[in-house]
Amino acid sequence: MEKSKVYFTKDITPESLIKIYEALGRDLKGNVAVKISTGEPGGHNFLNPNLIKDLVTKLNGTIVECNTAYAGRRNTTEEHWKAIKEHGFLDIAKVDIMDEEGDMAVPVENGIHLKEDYVGAHLKNYDSMLMLSHFKGHAMGGFGGALKNMSIGVGSSNGKAWIHTAGKTKNPAELWDNLPEQDAFLESMADACKGVMDYMGRDNILYINVANNLSVDCDCDSNPHAPEMDDLGIFASVDPVAVDQACYDAVVNAEDKGKSALIERMDSRHGIRTVEAANELGLGNREYEIVNI
Repeated sequence: MEKSKVYFTKDITPESLIKIYEALGRDLKGNVAVKISTGEPGGHNFLNPNLIKDLVTKLNGTIVECNTAYAGRRNTTEEHWKAIKEHGFLDIAKVDIMDEEGDMAVPVENGIHLKEDYVGAHLKNYDSMLMLSHFKGHAMGGFGGALKNMSIGVGSSNGKAWIHTAGKTKNPAELWDNLPEQDAFLESMADACKGVMDYMGRDNILYINVANNLSVDCDCDSNPHAPEMDDLGIFASVDPVAVDQACYDAVVNAEDKGKSALIERMDSRHGIRTVEAANELGLGNREYEIVNI
């Protein structure tokens, strides 16, 4: 298999975000969804609205999110809208909570654990999608990048419970009593990615990972640990497996002594298993070449 191209720039600016999108050589057409994490109030590592504004505007995109499945300030639509406003996203673009009017099932063909995935019902309103992800650690998944943003992120509140429990329950209230062994959760994220990619069409999704504010904790954490290593840059690809693998490798190979905490978080949760499973499901290639822009 030919290596996938992963474009990279150390510059984390609005201009470089547009430049790296253009380097991908594929325009997102029609009604464009820009999937980000709006960030749990209290946290502050989520992508800055001023960083992403120009790219979202260029795409005439709608920022999309779904409600969470855990107690917090984004697990109801009402509270989530308040968080979105507080974090400045309504100031830069249209925003859509995709499961505000419920969810819908999309099939997962030949998944490892899941036969279907539950996504925000409004996903059907979009023709293409930019998976604009903040790469960082994660308390459950080890790390979050394109694959997590596409699986847990596009999943409705019920869908998040479904993925976390490897298909045992869609009820968020039952989530914590039905956690499977770790790899089953990680593989279910890959299953959910397959459902989203097959539904949207693989040529209609692009992936950009911004590797800054590299906390061991997710943007879903209201009190995240302070980053211990310096920012790495922006990675982009038409291949979600390659872009997440490249970010993982960039952390591991960094000459930054502060990387040890993030490596421990990624590896103690076996986070790379999601990338491996996505590769096994044919969603992308772990072999890549970096193209500096």
